[in-house]
Amino acid sequence: MSVIDAHHHVWDLAVRDQDWITGPDMAAIRRSFSLDDLRPSAAAAGVTGTVLVQTVTTAAETPELLALAAADPLVAGVIGWTDLTSESVAADLAALRAGPGGSYLVGIRHQVQSEPDQDWMRRADVIRGLRAVASAGLCYDVVVRPHQVPAATFAAAAAPDLMLVLDHAAKPAIRDGAIQPWAAAIRAFAAQPNTACKLSGLVTEAAPGSPPATFQPFADVILSEFGADRVMFGSDWPVCLLACGYADVIGLARTLTAALSAAERTAVFSSAAQRVYGLGESADRAGDHQSGRGGQWRLPTRR
Repeated sequence: MSVIDAHHHVWDLAVRDQDWITGPDMAAIRRSFSLDDLRPSAAAAGVTGTVLVQTVTTAAETPELLALAAADPLVAGVIGWTDLTSESVAADLAALRAGPGGSYLVGIRHQVQSEPDQDWMRRADVIRGLRAVASAGLCYDVVVRPHQVPAATFAAAAAPDLMLVLDHAAKPAIRDGAIQPWAAAIRAFAAQPNTACKLSGLVTEAAPGSPPATFQPFADVILSEFGADRVMFGSDWPVCLLACGYADVIGLARTLTAALSAAERTAVFSSAAQRVYGLGESADRAGDHQSGRGGQWRLPTRR
């Protein structure tokens, strides 16, 4: 089964600092990471395409990621950044789409998890920006903590034409085994039909060496509330290296989805990402790699 990795990063510390990589706990990833670093692990795991996701809130990064996508057959789409609160957000998005590699732009993301206002996604200027993202034919990746999920749910209802993709399942407190109130917040978010979720980023929310049984209750909530057709695998490489290797991450995801049908596993590991992000029939650059971009999602049927 071919796999799409719906969430990974690259960065070059010689180009710009990643100011979130600080302290001894982050030492393992305090270096540059390129697509060539990812390629052997991705190939060994059967990954035929990836979604490259922004890491910093600066406009300069997104064109760089788009250029990488245009030059490398591994990357099927890019989640970039632009200032949602800017009056020029629609023009800014249009400029990105019209620029070099712009056809690879499939979504936008902002580090909402770092916003001190837990209701940031309820703000009128943010909602206006999210509607502009929808008008541009793009998705919006939501990176939040559990206490910020209700605001994301509000935003999903306020921008019904926009697909909101929850990164890392909102980072549940797996280390503490605290499934509530996270599960209730996930249930409300998933009840909005224009939402999806990534089965990603869980390994860094758990104690080192945690067995699959530690993660299973959280994965079960994700899969039962969204349904497999709205869940997509993501490695969160290289951040995952803080806890384990790439093969371990995809192995865990396969274990957590072992009870699904073959069709459901195909959704989680490839077809959901293809549909949600508009990646086309395949992510391996068969045919015209420049075509079919931009979040052409359709409302799925919930289980």
